[in-house]
Amino acid sequence: MDKLSVALGEYPHGRALLDGDVEVDGYRVEPVEVRPIIAAYRRMIRDLEFDVCELAPVSYLMARQAGVPLTAIPVFLNRRFHHEDVRCGARSGIRVPRDLEGRRIGVRAYSVSTGVWVRGVLSEEYGVAHEKITWVVDDDDHVAGRVPANVERVTDGRSLGELLRAGELDAALTGNAGTGRAGPPRADWTAAGLTTEEAGEDYPLFAGAEVLTTDWYLRTGIYPLHSVIAIRSELVERDPGLPTALYAALAESKRRHLAADPGWSALPRLARQARQIGGDPIPYGVGVNEPSLRAMVRFARDQGLLDEGFPADVRELFADGDYQDA
Repeated sequence: MDKLSVALGEYPHGRALLDGDVEVDGYRVEPVEVRPIIAAYRRMIRDLEFDVCELAPVSYLMARQAGVPLTAIPVFLNRRFHHEDVRCGARSGIRVPRDLEGRRIGVRAYSVSTGVWVRGVLSEEYGVAHEKITWVVDDDDHVAGRVPANVERVTDGRSLGELLRAGELDAALTGNAGTGRAGPPRADWTAAGLTTEEAGEDYPLFAGAEVLTTDWYLRTGIYPLHSVIAIRSELVERDPGLPTALYAALAESKRRHLAADPGWSALPRLARQARQIGGDPIPYGVGVNEPSLRAMVRFARDQGLLDEGFPADVRELFADGDYQDA
């Protein structure tokens, strides 16, 4: 039986696969622990270090365009909305989204998926011209070479949180995509992040973000993707049945978790999102996720991260396989 090295984040709905309770037909899964999992993204894209690896979905699209020999299956272990992810500096004077134009906004790297989703929402929903904003970054993109002219790199070693507190940023994204960490992904990178207490008088761009995101979802059907499962292409060429087998195993792992925790009590954020969308907070498959996949490609293309000729048919993003919605 061939081994299959697998690097995934810490998700209860993926645990049965990593623990060996669920098998990938024909393979012996060897879990590889990388924390934070974001550190595994660039190792997979740059060095093909693992057989199977969770990736940021925009990074996967960019890697695919760049010819990195990876393919994917439509399993999305992490989802979240983003209206709550922009915080404005206490002295910025920002009142409405259009006030962001001409300002300096911090984000870990230009191509991080959170940044792509935030810019897409700001552009399509509120008419914000993202190209009129200076995006200030303090980390590398997983896939190099697509940084537009309105991106500025921090060079003095300060974190985005420090710059926001000093008034040198007008706003910033939060969490791992911005002020919640410092530097490249490593085990202690959140230690230097901006805490809620340190944020002081900083304030969210959107009040009542949960209501706004629910309305947006109900109008558009877009539910932002935050991970995708990538496989080294040579493994799929050698065994075309691997994508289907891996998909089935991850779907079964999720089914087992839901049988034990139907209310998603282990992940309160997903429980809240289930209420917002009125259903499964992490649906697998292509058809059920097509509006979100199409939006992600459109946003990334509009922001200069993908070429105009990037495949419009989202089914082309995935290896051939049997992917029943799960």
